[in-house]
Amino acid sequence: MVKDIQEKTRGKLYTVAAPSGVGKTSLVKALVECSDNLFVSISFTTRPCRPNEIDGVNYHFVNETTFKAMIARNDFLEYAMVFHHYYGTSKQWVEQQLVMGRNVILEIDWQGVRQVKQLFSECVRIFILPPSLQSLKKRLETRGQDSAEIIADRMAVGKAEISHYQESDFLVVNDDFAHAVDELQAIVMNRNATDPSDLRVKHQLAEELLRENYH
Repeated sequence: MVKDIQEKTRGKLYTVAAPSGVGKTSLVKALVECSDNLFVSISFTTRPCRPNEIDGVNYHFVNETTFKAMIARNDFLEYAMVFHHYYGTSKQWVEQQLVMGRNVILEIDWQGVRQVKQLFSECVRIFILPPSLQSLKKRLETRGQDSAEIIADRMAVGKAEISHYQESDFLVVNDDFAHAVDELQAIVMNRNATDPSDLRVKHQLAEELLRENYH
């Protein structure tokens, strides 16, 4: 009986993957703010803290030695190296939230999504697409954080990320921010009756992005 109650009240796990610069973090932040029972996991990372970022709020910033020690202790639900820095999700924190009936959303890359899916087959996988590669490049340039060389690397990695879009359960296009947040909210509220024609359009867009030249 106790086990049945725990299973019924257990929270749901969502993953959100997207190319760098597509607006994933802003979308998730807006989604969490308009949701009653949704909590975003704060990842551990070895990358340097950027201006206006706060340790323990945006990320848990640690050095590589500490991160590798956490790997050795099996502390991570998933982890990956992205743009020469490690990122990882605390296994203990996620499990605690789910047991308490809280829904959790993870901002991770396709490698992490694969790892999470192996451990939590019921997780809901969401992928965010840009409307075009040119718009994605413009967003990266507008941020003013990276050199032209780094932006080129991010675009190449982003295109590789998009190639894994079929490993997701839902596709959301961040063309109109408010509409994209509404779509995400519909997914987490379990009221997203996917229109087959809409899904075909999004799949076509993903394939066009893979063929598109951003140079």
